Amino acid sequence: MRKVVLCILCIFTVLACYQLNSGNKAQASAQSEIAMELTTGTVLLEGNADARRPMASTTKILTAIIILEDCDLDEVIQVPDEAVGVEGSSIYLKKGEKIDIRDLLYGLMLRSGNDSAAALAIHHSKSIKAFAEVMTERAKKMGAVNSNFKNPSGLPDEEHYTTARDLCKIACYAMRNDQFKKIVETTDYTGKFRTYTNKNKMLRLYEWANGVKTGYTLKAGRCLVSSAVRNGMDIVCVVLNCPDMYERSCAIFDNCFNKYKLLNLSSNKVFMCNKVLCKLKENKSIIVESNKTIDYKVSPYKKITDNAVGELKVYSENSLIFNEKLYSI
Repeated sequence: MRKVVLCILCIFTVLACYQLNSGNKAQASAQSEIAMELTTGTVLLEGNADARRPMASTTKILTAIIILEDCDLDEVIQVPDEAVGVEGSSIYLKKGEKIDIRDLLYGLMLRSGNDSAAALAIHHSKSIKAFAEVMTERAKKMGAVNSNFKNPSGLPDEEHYTTARDLCKIACYAMRNDQFKKIVETTDYTGKFRTYTNKNKMLRLYEWANGVKTGYTLKAGRCLVSSAVRNGMDIVCVVLNCPDMYERSCAIFDNCFNKYKLLNLSSNKVFMCNKVLCKLKENKSIIVESNKTIDYKVSPYKKITDNAVGELKVYSENSLIFNEKLYSI
């Protein structure tokens, strides 16, 4: 009887260890990862987010937003020789072919065309090298200070790298652009010159997904930058070198959406401070934990300066998470 009991205990122990190790493996499946709320830039989850890594075709997020900001999408160009037969994924541009910038952009983001990336880069900066310099400089302005770009597509290069944090900042910046957002949430596109179906399976796998870009090379592994909107909160997620990139990203989204919510503080909301009606100067948003009690406190100033009569303090179970000046109406 004792042997039977010991045998059963051993089986349960093995199963428990298997489940534990499986869970740890799932949690650590990405070499680097991060999730950031779009409106506030608040980091909700991160792991090894500052390690420099290759990012494959997720590079094209930066390429696309630069083109959107600097170029006329209706302009028709002739495909340069350097953009024909480019290594890797392609929209099969032909020498001398005429195509507009819009169709090239959709081909860049929906089909991950390396030839499209080359054509756009050369159109913008006359050469891929010059465009890569623009990319690095523009990325810094977006807060991505630990990245370096050598090409517009993400083809392997020892000096072409980013971090999960930098890439997430770039993606958040891009997702605030309505045109960019429209492109990456499109599942099927028909343009003047081309028709595409989006390769990003996340748009079909996760109910609330609205972008953005996949990537893969042998060195970079499977990379995914994704975005999802749920209950008014928009989260951008990056996983780099992640074999189960879709599953891991879905798990990250579920975790963040369940744990956090976006609290909007309107500038139209009126507070009373020492019998003076007052309000915030502008709308503010903060991230709060869903299961925590939120309290508001108005603290008056002893001396009024520039119409600021006091400040609004927001607490999450006695922890101060927000404070901002209140101005008399």
